[in-house]
Amino acid sequence: MKTIFAFDTATTISTCAVLRDGTVLGVGVAEARSVLAVADSLMHEAGVAPAELDGIVVGTGPGSFTSIRMGLATARGLALALDIPVAGVSTLHAFSGGQPVIDARRGEVFTDGPVVSRPEDLAVDGEWLIGDGAILYRELFEAAGAVIPADDDPVHLPAAERLVAYVTSYGSAEAIEPLYLRPPDAKPSQ
Repeated sequence: MKTIFAFDTATTISTCAVLRDGTVLGVGVAEARSVLAVADSLMHEAGVAPAELDGIVVGTGPGSFTSIRMGLATARGLALALDIPVAGVSTLHAFSGGQPVIDARRGEVFTDGPVVSRPEDLAVDGEWLIGDGAILYRELFEAAGAVIPADDDPVHLPAAERLVAYVTSYGSAEAIEPLYLRPPDAKPSQ
């Protein structure tokens, strides 16, 4: 693949990147609902037209059910409109510099494995924790011996450009599956 658009919407902050031949041309940060607007600006600044994209890489979670669905729907729509392949990669691979801990809501976190657990059940003594879950449960984790960078440290953000290194293959947009670790909160009406 030559020119790739990579993005992740699974956590509280979404990120996107444009890469050409492995070189990052630009990165952006957005809310999940505005990732396309940020991507448009990012691609314009990088001098990349949508027709130049050779593939899309999307974070598949774990994370917010709604945000993951938004990301996958966006990837599928772009892939179909541009007639290019897609690859899905775990959002946990977008983090670097420590053990990712993603807020799973309901008093739980997602971590490597991938697993969902209660923060107080994690063995974190001496661990360097990053991500929105690490920030949310900072007091609990630090009391258990973990090290957590300052809240505004960029290490807490998923770096969409990192996802590209974990792609094993590109394919049909319909083949990309979300990484859900538990059932959704919403239930069908009876």
